[in-house]
Amino acid sequence: LVTIRCDLDLGLELDDLKLQQPDNETLHDMYVELEFRSWLDDMSGTGSAPVKQTSSASYQTVLSKKDFDAWLKKLKAADAFAFDTETTSLDYMAARVVGVSFAVKTGEAAYVPFGHDYPGAPKQLSEKDVLGGLKPLLENTKKAKIGQNLKYDAHVLANHGIQMQGIAEDTMLESYVLDSTQRHDMDTMALRLLGHETIHFVDIAGKGARQLTFNEIDLEQAGPYAAEDADITLQIHHKLSAQLKAEKKLMSVYRDIELPLLPVLLKIERTGVKVDVPMLKKQSKQLAKRIVEIEKQAFDVAGESFNLASPKQIQAILFDKQALPVIRKTPKGQPSTAEDVLQELAADYELPQLILEHRSMSKLRSTYTDKLPEQVNAETGRVHTSYNQTVAATGRLSSTDPNLQNIPIRSEEGRRIRQAFIAEKGYCLLAADYSQIELRIMAHLSQDQSLLKAFSEGLDIHKATAAEVFGVTLDEVESEQRRAAKAINFGLIYGMSAFGLAKQLGIGRYEAQEYVDLYFARYPGVKAYMDSTREKAHEQGYVETVFGRRLYLPEINSRNGQRRQYAERTAINAPMQGTAADIIKRAMIKVDTALSEKKLDARVVMQVHDELVVEVAETQADKLARLLHTNMESAAELSVPLIVEVGKGSNWDEAH
Repeated sequence: LVTIRCDLDLGLELDDLKLQQPDNETLHDMYVELEFRSWLDDMSGTGSAPVKQTSSASYQTVLSKKDFDAWLKKLKAADAFAFDTETTSLDYMAARVVGVSFAVKTGEAAYVPFGHDYPGAPKQLSEKDVLGGLKPLLENTKKAKIGQNLKYDAHVLANHGIQMQGIAEDTMLESYVLDSTQRHDMDTMALRLLGHETIHFVDIAGKGARQLTFNEIDLEQAGPYAAEDADITLQIHHKLSAQLKAEKKLMSVYRDIELPLLPVLLKIERTGVKVDVPMLKKQSKQLAKRIVEIEKQAFDVAGESFNLASPKQIQAILFDKQALPVIRKTPKGQPSTAEDVLQELAADYELPQLILEHRSMSKLRSTYTDKLPEQVNAETGRVHTSYNQTVAATGRLSSTDPNLQNIPIRSEEGRRIRQAFIAEKGYCLLAADYSQIELRIMAHLSQDQSLLKAFSEGLDIHKATAAEVFGVTLDEVESEQRRAAKAINFGLIYGMSAFGLAKQLGIGRYEAQEYVDLYFARYPGVKAYMDSTREKAHEQGYVETVFGRRLYLPEINSRNGQRRQYAERTAINAPMQGTAADIIKRAMIKVDTALSEKKLDARVVMQVHDELVVEVAETQADKLARLLHTNMESAAELSVPLIVEVGKGSNWDEAH
């Protein structure tokens, strides 16, 4: 079947193929360009890599009052400066500053330590001298600060009584707005943008349990590391700023949405939210009791005891012993016990249903009822999450430590956890939620006349869709038809196929395809929008939100059909999800401004997807409700009205 051709001119001689010494300079540049981080680290480890430090860099560790005063003079004279803190912890409520670094021009930076307390540490300036000297500059709104994740620095400075103002540029946000699919940490950006390999924290602090905190690190190592942070931040900003200036829409997303949101999030995080610890502990006991009951039921059904948290043991019981049908296999060829597989089996078999319930209860207990009480801050008596601006590719905020975005609301147990989020005495919670925001954005983007008409007339959109699809009047729509229409409405904006719809509704695939075909026949504007969006995504490699946020799709032209189809589904959903994210962010900025202007005794305590939760004095609840309606509903001008529903209660579940 194959003939080897032996007379082909390769343009090479045998001697050319002999193994040569590596060209480390070229190899290093290639690794940087292609972002092969591990191979770069390997090169550094062998000492063979020509690590590209800034050759002309002049870094100073400031230990004398004279040198510090000289730097203060430079900072006062500068229009803007890069700034960074070194601290004892990543927990922004607990961290203490041990030193600060700054740079006014590239290649020149200083680190001023005051809290390094390892044995033999040199004498440093006092915290009072350093932070006291910097406080007027840091609190000056007209003095522009440039940094990487300045929200964190502002938090830790607040622990020392400094209210940081004048946050002018944040390299993490600049990078995120330019391309949310990239990594936005400084080490990665320095490699990608400057071809520079930074000093890594693990190189000077070590790893694992023995990792040093910054105050324990020798100043000979800590000084250059900290000063480099300020210098590289400034260099990265110059690169990213030039790119943003060339993209007017993206610059608007950065200047009008992401940057103004930073101080708003800082305020929400610092405020925190009150939780009822005794209630959570009581719920934990109830969940533990229910988990034991589920285990007993599962052992009875299985005919033996087994570990419900072990995929291997579940596999043996379900597929070897009970011979349940294998829905899908793992890459290693074993029957899968993934959640979606168990859900499919649970429709017909009892044991998979019990395993799913066990997983759900265990997760609620470990993630929330057990953990939340441990996360209450001792000083404030509240829980303080971190809202991450640069994690979700769509522009949505994410929440960590604790994650407040993923508390389930469909189960009774999940709703009970929301009951533990409470208001202070004399206050109540208002929850303001956008109604069907992504469907409204779909109507705006597609300009489909039937959708626009339904929303403009304030109709029940799922009922209106059911009337269109099933060819009946609004009054004749049955609950089952509305349920099907709701599944179609939400399914299509998430790129659901007829196969997925069939599974969700428990109907045949051909019947589901008929529903989809009917929907597109009734809503031709939606079909046209989806087709043109897919086409545009293939052409330019990205889609955009209403406000110009760009959502890149690296796999849109992939040869792998599965990846390509996933990217196409994302292309349809991303403009809607991204626009919804932009709208809630704009609303948060408007609400924050309005609260300050009206001087209400109220503070935003949580943001969860399309919802804002605000703690307010009970006497001012009605006034706040009106303020939320006004500001949230005017956060964007779409072809259909934005509707906000506001609920009130002593706890989050009651308000929602």
